[in-house]
Amino acid sequence: MIPQAPIACKPGIVLRLLEMYERLEKHFGNLGWWPAETPFEVIVGAILTQNTAWMNVTYAITNLKDAGVLSAPTLYRLPIDTLATIIRPSGYHHVKAKRLAAFVGFLLDEYNGSLDDMFAQNHWVLRRKLLRIHGIGEETADCILLYAGEKPVFIVDVYTRRILERHGSLSGKESYSDIQSLFMDNLPVSVPLYNQYHALLVQTGKTFCRKEKKCENCPLKEATGTIGCFT
Repeated sequence: MIPQAPIACKPGIVLRLLEMYERLEKHFGNLGWWPAETPFEVIVGAILTQNTAWMNVTYAITNLKDAGVLSAPTLYRLPIDTLATIIRPSGYHHVKAKRLAAFVGFLLDEYNGSLDDMFAQNHWVLRRKLLRIHGIGEETADCILLYAGEKPVFIVDVYTRRILERHGSLSGKESYSDIQSLFMDNLPVSVPLYNQYHALLVQTGKTFCRKEKKCENCPLKEATGTIGCFT
């Protein structure tokens, strides 16, 4: 059941956003994203998934589990070269090892290694702190907040932008925050809704709205109108 929309919203945009959501959910069902056993594993996955396929991330996380190092204290003590070797399947493994180390250092320095303490902070304040960590950009920070911290922050990725552009709702010049605001200003404030909506957009992008479009069976093919916020 979709929660009630916020009071300060534009009804036409709300209806179109919810129509997109309902069409995608009817087609794909509940995707149950993010697949992980712990919030810390979600964070590690969010960093490792940068510029690579999710399957490669699962191999790297399996390696971390097999090595018994999938925790903040053990990762902190691990030499960077050793960590890079373990996460090699994720690609750019030397770069990502430094990014993991940077996050773990932040977690230990700021919150004594406690994710509970970290997520107890106001999530917009925490977002600003996360963005100061080496290698963590807006999408990764928002993945951490939504999927690991269960905070109501909408994630924007390449699939979100591509789908909205192809449906005539973006000009191509909008910033990350512009697109994020389109969803957050016009949808109910709901962690489950943001979670599932993002997962549905990712699945649509991977299945239909690829670089080479596969529109024939796309659930959005005959959606009525565009979102119409920027055009």
